[in-house]
Amino acid sequence: MPQRAKSSPTDRVFAALSNPTRRDVLDLLLDGPRAVQEIAERFDMARPSVSEHLRVLLDAGLVTETRQGRHRIYAVVPEPLHDLQSWLAPYERFWRAQLAGLRSYLDEDPSEENR
Repeated sequence: MPQRAKSSPTDRVFAALSNPTRRDVLDLLLDGPRAVQEIAERFDMARPSVSEHLRVLLDAGLVTETRQGRHRIYAVVPEPLHDLQSWLAPYERFWRAQLAGLRSYLDEDPSEENR
């Protein structure tokens, strides 16, 4: 089995997405870039805590940060999610094949007639 780096970009993306608050922040940013204050107002937590979540998303490459005057603006970066989708694609094919096999089995099951 191939050895992987313990902290690859994919690992950082998975780690960032493992937290529901960070997924909620990404969902919020899908509507467009937002200032950190605007993001923080949507969550029931202190602004430093929101900033910490944004730092994790930034380190994973899932958001960008730009400064506009005194404000920090965050926006979604979709490329790491595309990489994740590519990584998951073989598993999706595996499960589709398994479910197709189950469907074939159930369609051919003679016990179905007795129900």
